Amino acid sequence: MARILLVPGRSAAAPDHWQSRWAAANPDYQWVPRPSGPLFDLELRVAALHRAITAARTPAVLVAHSAGCITTVVWASRHAGPVRGALLVAPPYIDPEWRPGPDDPDEPAIDVPRTALPFPAIVVASRTDPYAEFEESRDYALDWGAQLIDAGDAGHLHSAAGYGPWPAGEQLLKNLL
Repeated sequence: MARILLVPGRSAAAPDHWQSRWAAANPDYQWVPRPSGPLFDLELRVAALHRAITAARTPAVLVAHSAGCITTVVWASRHAGPVRGALLVAPPYIDPEWRPGPDDPDEPAIDVPRTALPFPAIVVASRTDPYAEFEESRDYALDWGAQLIDAGDAGHLHSAAGYGPWPAGEQLLKNLL
């Protein structure tokens, strides 16, 4: 048995987003709380994920979307815990050379870990994601030791791209379980 922890992206998932639908249909799925404060404070997000993972001894399967994928891999590079696997959907590409400039005073530099995850993972990537080219997502999957799923022309795999119901994603999650 595993707990399902939903790791949100940068902003809250819309009610018709696949993560929100999965949460509504499965009351035992738990959201990792989004900390108050800046829209995406990586340190606060990683701490919230750590608290959620270590809140129980039952292994967790992490289901992350977008920036939640970055939270997940940063957590895995710093911590150990009862994690059985991760479904990483549409991770945004963060250029390792990017550093905040004078116009970005509240944006921290983020170094995305490029080492193998200590648990099985699946990366779902789109060929038309505005936040990552397919090749960038492929490289993440290779570096993380994850299986890569080519979602085709799927945008950012969110509700605006038509991903409210997502039966193929549910099957991927079942495969991890």
